[in-house]
Amino acid sequence: MTENTTPAAPARRRAPAMDPDRRRAMIVTAALPLVIEYGSAVTTAKIARAAGIGEGTIFRVFPDKDALLAACMTEVLRSEDTVAHLESISLDQPLPARLTEAAEVMRGYMSRIGAVAGALAAAGRLERPAAGQSSEDTRLPDREAALATPRAALAALFEPDRGSLRLAPERLADAFQLLLMSAGRPGAPDPLTDRELVTLFLYGALTQHEEAR
Repeated sequence: MTENTTPAAPARRRAPAMDPDRRRAMIVTAALPLVIEYGSAVTTAKIARAAGIGEGTIFRVFPDKDALLAACMTEVLRSEDTVAHLESISLDQPLPARLTEAAEVMRGYMSRIGAVAGALAAAGRLERPAAGQSSEDTRLPDREAALATPRAALAALFEPDRGSLRLAPERLADAFQLLLMSAGRPGAPDPLTDRELVTLFLYGALTQHEEAR
């Protein structure tokens, strides 16, 4: 008589533990769209569900929710992708076309920064850094430093037309960036399109103009 035996089920192997840096990055990636949507009102429980982890896992990586919000700010300030997009704009196009593409890229970048910065401000724990402190120490985002690198990429878009420009490409890039920042403030009625912004920047408010006397 043959004895029926059921093969033993193979032992389940636990997935290797994720190192803290990767876990941190994964949580921030999951949190960013929620912070942009809900601001500082987003709960760590909601973030945990989006990340597919337990809520306690968040607090093994971050001491509190404000620290997580600050990490989101640090991440959204990263300009590598924005600069890569600006540098991929073809210089063979006319200047208005170049700047219209750049406006779309920069407004998206600055909109994300503004949304997360607003969440940090609403948390009510921002302080100006003291001498010798970094912005990360106080959780105050250094947006000006973050915008400096894209500004250099913007200047390169003006460079092919340097001979016909009133000002140096660097100064024009700074002015163009300021225009984009002011045009992107929340709640602005009837916001200008990218093309309208570029036309206004390059040609002014008048359809015909004269030099100021």
